Amino acid sequence: MNTKRKIEIFSADCPLCEETVELVKRIACPACEITVLDMKDAAVADRAKSLGVRTVPAVAVDGKPAECCIGRGPDEAALRTMGIGQP
Repeated sequence: MNTKRKIEIFSADCPLCEETVELVKRIACPACEITVLDMKDAAVADRAKSLGVRTVPAVAVDGKPAECCIGRGPDEAALRTMGIGQP
């Protein structure tokens, strides 16, 4: 029995996102069901946020974000350390 693997790609339709879409399509198998989701859609952005996705492109497999795609994004403390907010 072949179980489908649900792959979600969270994309902002930029060149880096397109590279990720192509990578996933290239390595996907027949049991992979790929969906490209537009982060400009508020419902998609909410779903991504609920999964812990903070930057795009990002990939989730069977509802679980790939380790390379979670917990990143702007961090206020790191930005302040770089001098943002200081004269």
